[in-house]
Amino acid sequence: MALVIEGEERIEAPVDRVWAALNDPEVLKVAIPGCQSLEKKSDTELTATVVLKIGPIKATFNGEVTLKNLNPPHSYTIVGEGKGGIAGFAKGGADVTLTPDGPDATVLKYAAKAEVGGKIAQLGSRLISSTTKKLSGEFFANFGKQAGADLES
Repeated sequence: MALVIEGEERIEAPVDRVWAALNDPEVLKVAIPGCQSLEKKSDTELTATVVLKIGPIKATFNGEVTLKNLNPPHSYTIVGEGKGGIAGFAKGGADVTLTPDGPDATVLKYAAKAEVGGKIAQLGSRLISSTTKKLSGEFFANFGKQAGADLES
């Protein structure tokens, strides 16, 4: 089952700072809902452990995250795949673009695709779709707060 989610988030930080935050494992770890660990293997590869609850199923996903199509500081594609044991798998990615909105703000646009299989896929497309949209929204809202908060620190 595949889903497509699009949205945007206005972040109170210049493009260069938002780009740096998009590439900072500590910022991403805080922004990803349910993220237990996120470790950088290289400039474009990370490993992650994320605990998610989708309907009645709670699963721990262990996976890989790769950054592709890098066009600093304007855009990239983030791709991830996680295995949740008997719960199934989740994989997906997002094309992320950054556009200046004046000197001190950035509009982050995303087009995300997600695919799930296994027990999770049996929960029904409506539940998976609403959960995926909620998680995407949470991630980008959390990320916006983190990227903007970097300015104060």
